[in-house]
Amino acid sequence: MKIEMIPIGYVRTDAQDLPRHWSLSDVEGSLVIDKKYLGGMKDIKAGQRIVVLFNFHKSPAYTPGYLNQASGQHGKPMGVFSICSPRRPNPVGLSVLDVISVTENVIFVKGLDMLDGTPILDIKPHIEVKHDCPSYSEEK
Repeated sequence: MKIEMIPIGYVRTDAQDLPRHWSLSDVEGSLVIDKKYLGGMKDIKAGQRIVVLFNFHKSPAYTPGYLNQASGQHGKPMGVFSICSPRRPNPVGLSVLDVISVTENVIFVKGLDMLDGTPILDIKPHIEVKHDCPSYSEEK
């Protein structure tokens, strides 16, 4: 099976020094979305958080040698699926960003951990888990 993805837009930022994870970032920038997807952005508003899926386009090609990688956080080799390394079998990243504002096809955000030019694959709403909500298995 082959899976192909086409970027819906690109990241724009002047930042040269980016943190390795969105949860540590206060870097601002923008997500420039292709205008053909403008209708899909109509409910994105300032103050909300969005989940951005992106491609690690500058990451070295994956090889089996990257199955275990040294983690800066833990200081010991860990399995690739237990860390946030960009060297992955499928170079897909995920960040949760704060929306500052939206102007036409540009979403201004805070919390970037992506390089300028990073291809955006998808945007999803960030939904906080509420402990008083029923689980899917309890819903009818």
